[in-house]
Amino acid sequence: MFFNSLTFAIFLPIVFVLYWFVFSKTKTAQNAFLVVVSYYFYSCWDWRFLFLLLFSTFLCYYTGIQIEKNTQERSRKFWFWISIIFNLGFLAIFKYYNFFAFSFSEALNNIGIHSSPLLLNVILPVGISFYTFHGLSYVIDIYYKRIQSEKDVIDYALFVSYFPLLVAGPIERATHLLPEIKLKRNFDYEKAKEGVYQIIWGLVKKVVIADTCATYANAIFDNYTSMNSFSLVLGAVYFAFQIYGDFSGYSDMALGMSKLFGLDLLRNFNYPYFSRDIAEFWRRWHISLSSWFRDYLYIPLGGSRGSKIKQVRNVFIIFVVSGFWHGANWTFLAWGFMNAMYFLPSLLLGTNRTNMETAELHWDFNSIKVFFSMLATFALTCLAWIFFRANSIQIAFDYIGNIFTNGNFTSQFLQNQRYSHELLLLVLAFVLVEWTSRYKIEPISGKYSWLKMTLCLLAIIALGTYADYKEFIYFQF
Repeated sequence: MFFNSLTFAIFLPIVFVLYWFVFSKTKTAQNAFLVVVSYYFYSCWDWRFLFLLLFSTFLCYYTGIQIEKNTQERSRKFWFWISIIFNLGFLAIFKYYNFFAFSFSEALNNIGIHSSPLLLNVILPVGISFYTFHGLSYVIDIYYKRIQSEKDVIDYALFVSYFPLLVAGPIERATHLLPEIKLKRNFDYEKAKEGVYQIIWGLVKKVVIADTCATYANAIFDNYTSMNSFSLVLGAVYFAFQIYGDFSGYSDMALGMSKLFGLDLLRNFNYPYFSRDIAEFWRRWHISLSSWFRDYLYIPLGGSRGSKIKQVRNVFIIFVVSGFWHGANWTFLAWGFMNAMYFLPSLLLGTNRTNMETAELHWDFNSIKVFFSMLATFALTCLAWIFFRANSIQIAFDYIGNIFTNGNFTSQFLQNQRYSHELLLLVLAFVLVEWTSRYKIEPISGKYSWLKMTLCLLAIIALGTYADYKEFIYFQF
């Protein structure tokens, strides 16, 4: 059940009406209803994996109580590691076992030892990386006594399985979401209106921008050997907007839906393509994952303390692990490694926290520097996205190599495809709208909101019937 599907367009209003008109009397009724709805939503993907979600939920719920209840450090560590090992174990089996088995077998074959890997015939449970990280952060916070364990199983189950964030985040923290869940929510018209605006803008990002760009990005990447340099550059740019519109669009819809139910989720994107360096980009892109790795991996490793060598080590670990989190493929590791290399100059020069405020452009020399800094950061990001999008390391290198060798920068692809020029204008218009709205959550609210909402809905209806790419990219992670 996709957020951008007709089925979900029927599902969400029904849940909204029942939530506020039938189950709104008590906090327990609200939460129990949302848990049932979330389990139904997840079972629509594959009901068999619902049992895995239930097991992960009750494992963290029970071990969290045991960690808090036991006073002896040995017992606390036992329950802590039980939760960590089982959660990461399931993630490793479903997401990484076949990758490691095949890679190990291939390495043996390369040195002359014939090997046939024993592979598992399993599919990746949707959302497993996200709800596993929800549970891990909860157990880790209890172990280090940052929070108390949750005794209400319904409240905890909702924290893990809440349907707007279940399959593609944002990755929530118990310290943030559980206190909200434990309070009865009363309908807030202004918050609900904000939610509707954010849902609609999320749909614009997904249907109008991401799905349309995907049609052209796929055509270029699938035929990269016959494309000239300009077309290949265009393909990388289209994919950059595809993945941004796709993932940030999902996050906007998730945050908007939550406002309809009186809950506030963590912001996951903050106009990342207006960043002036890679450090700023990672403060604005997939914020919930970046902050998760910062708090639960980077800082425990020593963070920015210690020698420069240790700081560099920590940066490479966090970026490579982040890349591997996205998928079991060497391309994701390469993507993470490239971003670590991009980040390195800022770390060594101590400039990784210089661009903390939102970028501004004026008619002065400094603005020229800001503009080209944003342009350079975007170009580096697009180069790394090629590895993220390619099916193999070799294809990524061939794609990049062809940019410099496949002829001149003529508009080959624009001339051979319908609506190519219109798409460039559409992307440019999208960038301008985002730029003028970069201090807001979304651009619809404010003056003439009814007109802006009407235009957005017309664009969704018009382009939603043309684009043929529907599935959210991050569902595979």
